[in-house]
Amino acid sequence: MANNVEVKTAKYTAKDFTSDQDVRWCPGCGDYSILAQVQRTFPEIIETPKENVVWVSGIGCSSRFPYYMDTYGIHGIHGRAPIIATGVKIANPELSVWVATGDGDLLSIGGNHFIHSCRKNIDIKVLLFNNRIYGLTKGQYSPTSEKGKVTKTTPYGSVDYPFNPLSLALGAEETFVSRTLDRNPKHLQEILKRAGKHKGMAFIEIYQNCNIFNDGAFFKLSEKETKDDSVLILEHGKPMVFGKDSSKGIKLDGAKPTIVDITNGKYSKDDLWVHDEFADSPAHAMILAHLDDNPDFPTPIGVFRQVIKETYDAGIARQIEQVTGKKGTGDLEKMLLGGNTWEVN
Repeated sequence: MANNVEVKTAKYTAKDFTSDQDVRWCPGCGDYSILAQVQRTFPEIIETPKENVVWVSGIGCSSRFPYYMDTYGIHGIHGRAPIIATGVKIANPELSVWVATGDGDLLSIGGNHFIHSCRKNIDIKVLLFNNRIYGLTKGQYSPTSEKGKVTKTTPYGSVDYPFNPLSLALGAEETFVSRTLDRNPKHLQEILKRAGKHKGMAFIEIYQNCNIFNDGAFFKLSEKETKDDSVLILEHGKPMVFGKDSSKGIKLDGAKPTIVDITNGKYSKDDLWVHDEFADSPAHAMILAHLDDNPDFPTPIGVFRQVIKETYDAGIARQIEQVTGKKGTGDLEKMLLGGNTWEVN
């Protein structure tokens, strides 16, 4: 209330989050879809004045993202987006802090910062644009490129083993681990909304097509003829069903997943693995993260695991409040000049 007059906050629209900058990605790039879905969902996600929203990026095609969002933004240096975002959030916990990054930016030079952001549970949201290639620097293999990948830097095929981003996040105790697709806008919007509501670090791996240097890397997951048999949509509390006409399911025998036919009478939905994204142990989520290591299995998308626990930034605020309550407000000048000091002439 101001002067006994109720102040109403206008409802945002996608246009409110669209900047006046020309979008400079290659025509057909999957980044366009990601940008569009973020702008469409933000009016539902953002419950604070948009002046309190900050986008942080590193280096790469994905890292142009802050220019295209009509919010505050920082285009940082290579691999450092998570640590910059951490500093922003700790300095002002009231801010809604989002990170746009790529598989090279986050998982190569930025790997260390990513791991510790997961471990600390900073209340930031990290969108990984994973196209399994270095796009901005013209087609070198990246930390997520599959073994045997032929690129400009691996002309005879990569002998490197790729990172599994979800496995890495789960191992680092990330509290919201998810995956979606640039070519499934409805699902992408759903995951963005859920990540936005999560209190803690939320990690979204987005399979994104680079139509110039790695075209078709994920087409099997998005094309009409193949997607039903190639994608497993994870839903909490529901059995894992996939395939045309929902004819197949995933059954868990101990720690070993198997594909079963649920139309021939031998198995039914009651026999299938039921997804529990709030499980105490990350073991089942880790199995799902590696499910499609076997090419006969579908690729899971959705929320793999979600944990509710205190965030790092909230812990710092709580600690400062407790110490201040016991010792009072500190005096910075007194602290700096206390103890052994020297004057240098």
